[in-house]
Amino acid sequence: MMPRWGIGLMDSIVEIAEQFRQGEAGIAEVVSTQRANAADKHVGARIRERRTMLGLSQQQLAKMIGVTYQQAHKYERGLNRISAGRLYGIAQVLGVPISWFFEGLKSETTDPSMSQRQRMCLELARNFALIDNDKHQEALSQMARALAAQAQAVARSGVAGE
Repeated sequence: MMPRWGIGLMDSIVEIAEQFRQGEAGIAEVVSTQRANAADKHVGARIRERRTMLGLSQQQLAKMIGVTYQQAHKYERGLNRISAGRLYGIAQVLGVPISWFFEGLKSETTDPSMSQRQRMCLELARNFALIDNDKHQEALSQMARALAAQAQAVARSGVAGE
């Protein structure tokens, strides 16, 4: 059975490959966003856990570290990243070493944050960016669009493809 590549997905891969090729963004930069969000959420959850253990409200913590209640709330939810200096201050206020916030955070080697499909897409984008011939890139893009259109037609008709 053929993989179901959406046209939008291929366009995204082409765009990422072009950015990578032009030096606008590295593949690692595209991947790092996802990992960073998981780490930010973990650290935020640990801050909330420690704050609750000490019986502090978000408002009290915010005042102690010199930020607004809203900012403290965003830190705890992992919506805003915490600078090294701010994390040091939070650790001091909460009476824990900085490493405490990272305990239990799974590393990429034990729990890959990317699915097989994501790895395949990044590999495709990386390889696409390495193709110097514009005609070859266009041919590959057209082939992917044709395969995606065929997969969509098969899915709509309900007929199993090879």
